[in-house]
Amino acid sequence: MEGDPDLQFLLQGGDLLKVRSSSWKKTRYYRLMEDCETMWYESKKTFKTNQKCECYSVRIGRQSEGLKKYTEEHVECRCFSIMFKSCRKNLDLVASSEEETVNMNHLSVWILSCLNKADKNRDDKLNISELKNFLHLINIEMDDDYTEMLFKKCDTSKSGYLAGEEIEHFYDLLTHREEIDVIYGEYAKTTGFMSPQNLVDFLIKEQREKATLADAHNIIQKNEPDENAKEKKLLSKDGFLMYMHHPDALVLNPDHREVYQDMSQPLNHYFISSSHNTYLMEDQLRGPSSTEAYVKALLKGCRCVELDCWDGSDDEPEIYHGYTLTSKILFKDVIKAIKEYAFKVSDYPVILSLENNCSVKQQEVMAQHMSSILGSALITSPLGDGMPINFPSPEELKGKFLIKGKRLNKLEASFAPEGEEDDDTDMTEEEDDEDEHEEEQRKKKKKLKLAKELSDMVVYCRSVPFHSFEDARENQSFYEISSFKEGKAMKLAEESANSYIRHNVDKLSRVYPAGSRAGSSNYNPVPLWNAGCQIVALNFQTTCTNMDVNQGRFLVNGKSGYILKPAFMRDIDTEFDPITLTRGDWLKPKTLHVMVISAQQLPKVNQKESSIVDPLVKVAVYGVAADNAEKETSYVENNGFNPEWNETFQFDVYVPELALVRFTVEDYDSVSDNEFIGQYTLPFNSLKMGYRQVPLLNRNGDVLPSAGLFVHIMVLDAE
Repeated sequence: MEGDPDLQFLLQGGDLLKVRSSSWKKTRYYRLMEDCETMWYESKKTFKTNQKCECYSVRIGRQSEGLKKYTEEHVECRCFSIMFKSCRKNLDLVASSEEETVNMNHLSVWILSCLNKADKNRDDKLNISELKNFLHLINIEMDDDYTEMLFKKCDTSKSGYLAGEEIEHFYDLLTHREEIDVIYGEYAKTTGFMSPQNLVDFLIKEQREKATLADAHNIIQKNEPDENAKEKKLLSKDGFLMYMHHPDALVLNPDHREVYQDMSQPLNHYFISSSHNTYLMEDQLRGPSSTEAYVKALLKGCRCVELDCWDGSDDEPEIYHGYTLTSKILFKDVIKAIKEYAFKVSDYPVILSLENNCSVKQQEVMAQHMSSILGSALITSPLGDGMPINFPSPEELKGKFLIKGKRLNKLEASFAPEGEEDDDTDMTEEEDDEDEHEEEQRKKKKKLKLAKELSDMVVYCRSVPFHSFEDARENQSFYEISSFKEGKAMKLAEESANSYIRHNVDKLSRVYPAGSRAGSSNYNPVPLWNAGCQIVALNFQTTCTNMDVNQGRFLVNGKSGYILKPAFMRDIDTEFDPITLTRGDWLKPKTLHVMVISAQQLPKVNQKESSIVDPLVKVAVYGVAADNAEKETSYVENNGFNPEWNETFQFDVYVPELALVRFTVEDYDSVSDNEFIGQYTLPFNSLKMGYRQVPLLNRNGDVLPSAGLFVHIMVLDAE
């Protein structure tokens, strides 16, 4: 790393042009901090301290709203934007040369950076004081006597400081994983190493995998760092540890990282990752609207985004939260951003949920923009010949956009002979699809004029009001979708779950947060998935447990944003009820045994130098009411570096196909609420058995680079 010129440039820093508007372009000094993840910049404001912000990703070129609007095309190769892990705005910068732009890499060298920080006088040596500082930086507190004993043990040169191999020895002692040693020792039967057969025995007996000698040879080839051992086809302890951290050996079934489900079922047979008021970056009443909010949601796998459309100046429709103080953005800019980022993460269709409040004239402009920008990717007529009787599949709709909105007439009318089509431009405004404050403002306006050009773009998702399940059975076509306020949907999911499930067998349902959630908080999506609702829309900009659970649901199947509903939720005659749980195909009782063994390199929550975490682990199951449960370990005092628990929990899971498992690590506090450190949520049926490493994600859903949990998982059929 020391000789890397890109890294050296970033660590030294340099002047870059910061762009805020056409008139505000100022040179500022920026540099990458030693942790290789945080940007430091100098503030020119009087009495304002210099700032640090943790980077999320770098986008090269004029890709952000600001750079597109305020810079010229000829500087394209020198432009880049830094997205931050917090909700703060992007940083738009212009480098003085193309070479400097290329240098903006995302790097992480945790231990090395902590050693560099601890080495105060930069002499590549650590004295006892610097060593104690290093321990604080890596989040572990040691008794002074023990620290000095360890120091003396490693100071083989008796010089009073550690250098080179002595530091490596100290770090080896510190990172010794006794739990790994025990497992490895049990199977390393070939002169202290694991032979291919030893490894096969471990994989079959402990990890419950179907392993062959060929698999073992492959693992050794990929993971063994010692060339001599590799040549002899042996796996050392270091190689074993590396394998245990390999993506294929983690708690998530590696087969489920790719698209593994049948994607040829009708669209409404899938849970669909969905966002509410996607344009908002913060709260619902005063915060900014931005195309970046759409980019972030789409890059998180969201497949249904919402656009609240209102008349704007110069005959250009705008998007914002009506009757509030949220800022406004152009409809056409949003469509351009969606087009560019819709299929970066997933190839499967994106639904544009339109809240249309525009005049006929500006609706025509909306239709023109969608047609010209989205082109042939926009579905404007049913697939195949003749009137469809069911939804097409996600597979058939790959790379396509569907419009959800109001339509002048039934889809069948578009197949009627010319002259017989209903072209009435009045549309009754009854649909339960807007926030309470918008409803109040619009009670007087019972009808909305609808432009035919926009109406005709609504094919498979025609918005209609919901009256009752009986009314829907008799009068609602498969392509007609109702939206439900969170409270109404929850009530139906509790009191009429089976009817709701049957309704969703051949129709789509969308649920959205209550208008009272002005701060953009989220509801629990699980009861609504249990009722078969496909489009359960959440505020993607808000980090919380419910958003973590949502991302856990869509973690698998290639992060495609589509999860196939269980077969018992795709049967129109299903008797499944998640509340009463009568006997049926859905009842596949399992017993989940989880042993929380240890954790590694948990980050500090409190950045005070003297602060060390007291970690505890919570394991929770989310699913049908009978499966919901949470258990927690005791806390380990003053050790975030390598705490051990060795505590075992047992869970009864009755409907595994709907269950999710969440691991949460918190910093114990006896006085106030525990503080969040990291979490990982995944579907129950995607768990791998045996000894498994669990990666940890921070509040923003980003992987904590060095942190993790080590657990043992066992799933048994319940008697």
